[in-house]
Amino acid sequence: MLEDYQNKVCVVTGAASGIGKALCEKLVALGAQVYALDRNKADIEGLSAFVETDLSDKGSIDAAFGVLPQVIDRFFGVAGLSGARTSYWLTFTVNFIANKYMTDTYLEKRIPSGGSIAYVTSCGGLMWEKWRKEYVKVMDCKTWDEMVAFMKSVSPKDGVGVMAYTLSKRAMNYYTSLKAVELGKHGIRVNALLPGSTDTGMKKEFEKIAGGQDNLIKENGGAGRLATPQEMADHNCEKTLGFCKNQLDVPAALKLYNTKFFQNKLKTNQ
Repeated sequence: MLEDYQNKVCVVTGAASGIGKALCEKLVALGAQVYALDRNKADIEGLSAFVETDLSDKGSIDAAFGVLPQVIDRFFGVAGLSGARTSYWLTFTVNFIANKYMTDTYLEKRIPSGGSIAYVTSCGGLMWEKWRKEYVKVMDCKTWDEMVAFMKSVSPKDGVGVMAYTLSKRAMNYYTSLKAVELGKHGIRVNALLPGSTDTGMKKEFEKIAGGQDNLIKENGGAGRLATPQEMADHNCEKTLGFCKNQLDVPAALKLYNTKFFQNKLKTNQ
């Protein structure tokens, strides 16, 4: 049975394309009041509002929450960067710092009992419990500036963007587990959705990371194809079958990843 979304205030980041756009369309169809956040215009009929928002910019986030409703029934953090075309710092900031900042600063105060928060993380963030020593201390940072300062003190100056993707998604999975317990005491549900590879605007980027479309489908397409955004908007599940070696069971913050050798090797594979 679908949850009743009639007149519920829903906020969706990454709303202009892919899973975020498909989700907005579904929420509108269910009668929700949908506020779409993205850097790019979200061309979706029936939105309550589109709010142009740059998740790499604290000021832009503050401005967005300045115009959003004071009560938010459902929040969906969908926006994310693969790191294939973006820097290490931009990738980690959008994928993790922005989500933690929005939650700690605004969502905890605006979501009532009975409300919910859902973060779209990634299967690329599996093994988060094993490698949490790489990121766990950032959870203690209270402000945006503290998070940036701490991560810059422990991470490579010119690191590879795709490794920041893995690190940020692991951090989000861990952060979600913390918030699920903390906010659950107040009647707020917090979940992480871990989609496999999906046919969105970032497909080409993930193909480069995997070494081609065939490898991407082999590693992530359990049905012999990539999922559609509409399927991900409807439902998401992940089963660890153990039929092949887990390619994700590797550290994401090794100094090796900051060497010219590794970066040249990555370019060669792409």
